[in-house]
Amino acid sequence: MQTNSALPSVAQLKAEARLLRKHSQAQGQPIPHSTALERIAQYYGFRDWNTLHTRASNAPELQVGMRVEGRYLGQLFTGYVHGLAACGGNGHRRITLQFDAPVDVVQFDSFSSWRQRVSAVINAEDRSPQKTSNGLPHLTVSPLA
Repeated sequence: MQTNSALPSVAQLKAEARLLRKHSQAQGQPIPHSTALERIAQYYGFRDWNTLHTRASNAPELQVGMRVEGRYLGQLFTGYVHGLAACGGNGHRRITLQFDAPVDVVQFDSFSSWRQRVSAVINAEDRSPQKTSNGLPHLTVSPLA
């Protein structure tokens, strides 16, 4: 079973269930939405949808001053939320993070670029919509357990 910090939002979980229904329909094996929700719950290691929904709903929201962990340009970090503000629609927010220790954001042996405070836009799933060349989000952040 996954911890709350590893769970997507309830909205994302429901989107996954809709995608599962659509995929099942395309394969000629339609399933009801309730079955899709139950399968998503099982995928995440939960007994049923109600349990998963409760756990995902209880995941703490990011707040200024909160201790966090994550990845920035592929590098692990811990730190705290220095600033957080709404940014446009769709649940996007501008977050400023202060890392506990500087992070080298360059993956090249003869050059370094250290960052200890960064700002980025994140979506409702606490990930940046922008991705690196290998397809990973620039930033992923979650509350420290």
